[in-house]
Amino acid sequence: MLEPKRRKFRNDFRGRMRGKSIRGSSLAFGEYGLKALGAGWLSSRQIEAGRRAITHSLKKGGRLWIRVFPDKPVTSRPAGQRMGGGKGEFDRYVVVITPGKIIFEVAGISQDLVRLVFAKAAAKLPFKSKIVSREEEG
Repeated sequence: MLEPKRRKFRNDFRGRMRGKSIRGSSLAFGEYGLKALGAGWLSSRQIEAGRRAITHSLKKGGRLWIRVFPDKPVTSRPAGQRMGGGKGEFDRYVVVITPGKIIFEVAGISQDLVRLVFAKAAAKLPFKSKIVSREEEG
């Protein structure tokens, strides 16, 4: 699973997910990409599930790039615990996704296989997404 090696501070505030993604909203490496249409937190487990679905469908052809990295720690408290006692213990790492962010990119495979591969990966994500290609952008 993806997670930072070190952090300056252990906990973060929750923050807001306002606006659209400007950085990371265009293809940089591959021919096709999976672009987020909604906002939300994408956990390292969900990224790994999408990656495994894509690499399993790619067989030995094609190349995959993961364009997001979970660097935001999320804390949680055990169920049934009373108020107070400070912020909860560390639970998982997430990446904040805003609409327009490219999550995965692939190259070296046919367009039919891209649809199949990204449909499997999109099923693992907590928001809607769409497939973009280099021809559409350029």
